[in-house]
Amino acid sequence: MRAISGARRSGNLRAMDLRIFTEPQQGASYDTLLQWAKAAEELGYDAFFRSDHYLKMGGVDGRPGPTDAWITLAGLARETSRIRLGTLVTSATFRLPGPFAVSVAEVDEMSGGRVDLGIGAGWYETEHTAYGIPFGSSFNERFERLREQLEIIRGMWTTPEGETFSFEGKHYTVKDSPALPKPKQKPHPPIIIGGFGPKRTPRLAARYADEYNVAFAPLNLVEDRFKTVKQMCEKDGRDPESIVLSTAQVVCVGSDEAEFVKRAEAIGRAPDELRAGGVAGTPDEAVSKLQQIAQTGATRVYLQFLDLSDLEHARLVAAEVAGKV
Repeated sequence: MRAISGARRSGNLRAMDLRIFTEPQQGASYDTLLQWAKAAEELGYDAFFRSDHYLKMGGVDGRPGPTDAWITLAGLARETSRIRLGTLVTSATFRLPGPFAVSVAEVDEMSGGRVDLGIGAGWYETEHTAYGIPFGSSFNERFERLREQLEIIRGMWTTPEGETFSFEGKHYTVKDSPALPKPKQKPHPPIIIGGFGPKRTPRLAARYADEYNVAFAPLNLVEDRFKTVKQMCEKDGRDPESIVLSTAQVVCVGSDEAEFVKRAEAIGRAPDELRAGGVAGTPDEAVSKLQQIAQTGATRVYLQFLDLSDLEHARLVAAEVAGKV
């Protein structure tokens, strides 16, 4: 955020990037997402991110229905100029790796090089059956597909122009691909991998990711997974400091207790639950929680704003929280 960038210039050793993270499958149109992305840019947030889901969760209505993540980001790429844009995270089950590499490279070009690719194995079986998407027979299969997709996507992006890329795996085969187009960012857009797994996910992140994210978890678990991914980096001969560590947390802040409680009610969460497991309470409490998060090693936090009818919430966090962490 701009206020945080100012903290960097003033000599702080480390500042924290704050990114807006939304869940449009719960009921948001493209116009609503555009409003939030423009607000993120105006208010100084580092990025605007969205989930990549096709089906609502829980007891919400979900209308007008889902928006496709990468079509949305393509539109936002042309409507914004500074903030980064991305998914947390795209399910590898949704797309074929070759065409997906083309899509993300194109959105990166459309944005002038402001795209981050968050990608995961996929977990929400009901949305797959609701929209006719093959889910796979097991988590092991989905994880194998994710690993192969990462090989293909990164391989196609980094193959020198004029050369071809080939890959033969258990689930995907690519033969003599021209590996075009290339993304704007070099060597490629940052890749974000996240998850709770104690071994396989940190190992995958150490090999392929520019950023490792542990979302909606107790801070002791977040810190433990961060230590694991750094160990995996060292084991692979990679500098552990070369991977960005991040977390996602629900945010619910009020200028006073009454406003905080009102916002908690609007998203159907108990105030005590939010204080324990999110960035919540008064602005001072939110600052304190973000400082605790920083102690885990995280330098980036995705703030999950659940009520997309409440832009004043984003303004409050920008004004009263952002510049103090």
